[in-house]
Amino acid sequence: MNRETNLTRRLYSNCARSEWGRLVQDPFNRLEFDMTLRFLRKHLPAKGLVLDAGGGPGRYTIELAKKGYEVVLLDLVTENLKIAKRQIGRRGLGRKVEGLIEGSVTDLSGFADNSFDAVLCLGGPLSHVHPASARKRAVAELVRVAKRNAPVFISVMSKYGVMLATPGGWPRELLYKRHYDNLAFNGDDYKFCGNAYGHFFTSTELKALVLTKKVKLLELVGLEGLNIDKDVTNRFAKEFPGAWRNWMALHRKLCSDPFVVDASGHMLIVVQKRL
Repeated sequence: MNRETNLTRRLYSNCARSEWGRLVQDPFNRLEFDMTLRFLRKHLPAKGLVLDAGGGPGRYTIELAKKGYEVVLLDLVTENLKIAKRQIGRRGLGRKVEGLIEGSVTDLSGFADNSFDAVLCLGGPLSHVHPASARKRAVAELVRVAKRNAPVFISVMSKYGVMLATPGGWPRELLYKRHYDNLAFNGDDYKFCGNAYGHFFTSTELKALVLTKKVKLLELVGLEGLNIDKDVTNRFAKEFPGAWRNWMALHRKLCSDPFVVDASGHMLIVVQKRL
């Protein structure tokens, strides 16, 4: 296990409870959750076995189990799996969740080829994988365990999305010039959430990583779209609900525009396994 993986495990071990609440805590964070669910509904098969790889404390696992899917949840962090087990039990969904497994998205050797009717890697697990060769291996594993014609959903954190948010969100980062240059030019951030590691993608990089002869591109989406600043977005949604509804209607129509994809905080790529 390398330094970056250890940093990731430590980070999410300490914030597992807040990560459980993150996706539903306010309008800004719900953008990621609701838009992801929208594209899951669009591309998932009507039923089947789904792998939620790097699924954290289980938000998406629970949503899919509620819809009748059988789900296997895999995550790097023990604390996340404990929360997932508790939340799954409270909702009486234990019979739909076939496994809660501690592991990494870079090594799915516990699963045979062509095991799953759909594969998820959502919220940015791939953005905590280092180096680039390990990210490539992770994508290969996610595709390998998917059945032929199955959809594979991967969301990552966006480099230009975080840079657009810098003036309002964390301007002090620019005082560490070498660090911020590394983010701007290489996508690597070693001050993620204080002292962790994150890799931030461009859409060009993400497509080059994921699109091989084994898959076909279905969607490339900016999940938060043009909603860059968390506080501004939440205030907008609260103070102007009618305008917010219209803005969300526009967001759903524009979320696949190339500029919007790169400007978003998270981007989602959906592919279909061909071979």
